[in-house]
Amino acid sequence: MEVELIRLTKRYGGTVAVDGIDLKVRSGAYCCLLGPSGCGKTTTLRMIGGHETVSSGDVVIGPRAVGDAAPSERGTAMMFQSYALFPHLDCRDNVAFSLKMRGVGKAERRARALAMLDLVQMAHLAERMPAQLSGGQQQRVALARALVTGPKVLLLDEPLSALDPFLRVRMRTELKRIQAELGLTFIHVTHSQEEAMALSDLVVVMNGGRIEQAADPRTVFERPATAFVARFIGGHNVIRLPDAGEIAVRADRMRLGPEAGAEAVPARVVSIEYQGTSVHVGLEADGLGGREPAALTAIIDDGAYAARPLALGQTVPLGWDEAAAHRLSA
Repeated sequence: MEVELIRLTKRYGGTVAVDGIDLKVRSGAYCCLLGPSGCGKTTTLRMIGGHETVSSGDVVIGPRAVGDAAPSERGTAMMFQSYALFPHLDCRDNVAFSLKMRGVGKAERRARALAMLDLVQMAHLAERMPAQLSGGQQQRVALARALVTGPKVLLLDEPLSALDPFLRVRMRTELKRIQAELGLTFIHVTHSQEEAMALSDLVVVMNGGRIEQAADPRTVFERPATAFVARFIGGHNVIRLPDAGEIAVRADRMRLGPEAGAEAVPARVVSIEYQGTSVHVGLEADGLGGREPAALTAIIDDGAYAARPLALGQTVPLGWDEAAAHRLSA
């Protein structure tokens, strides 16, 4: 189901949490709302699901505007960050609970709940209580519970944030598999750049209640629209040139030493971090960041660095290919 936000705004007294945003998410897409805490992404998600009132603008799901509709009338389901499983019900009854509230008969709702648990690979633990489950298993049960009512749009509020890094990667794979298998529209809030890049077809970078950029992950990474996007996504240097405004250059496309080229500037090495396949070199360069020295990073292949290592405090030529520079909007 397609989701469209039209001049969507949320105010809390004199504070504007979401500031007149426009967004279209195509049917069957995996969309991630990405940004720092307080940027408006969770408020936006809650307005889509009807868990937060809209101050102005509208939410359109499929063919109709639903800005004033109850959550149960929107064709959406919400998976909350806390999972919020009922501690006194086993997995199957947790998943079946919303069907019970809708008057579905016991046999049917238990069968549908078991089918959803099977989809998330938890059918073998259907009779376990939530306290007997790991965090990852609880997350799967919460996902099954959100899906059992047959929503057209699934809303996920930081669903992976409570998991350890290894399990987080596994669950990313599972979310993508389930989304593709069911063909649903997923709208997923996260503050993790890596998570958004790995999961989404559409990345929506938010800042201060507004959308800074909405595009596919490769476009956002290769061609960040603004300095905020370049810095938040990571892997870029934002460089202020005296005559040409701000540009972004990927850290892995910076050149050090003899390869820096004729337009090289001197830069001081302030940090060296070994990352296995690469070495991240922190640098400071005058004249590239306004009044203060620019803090920059160059990512160098491990083999190239081993052949020509650097030392803290060393001054080296720093440059980049003109083709590697991407001009940023104001």
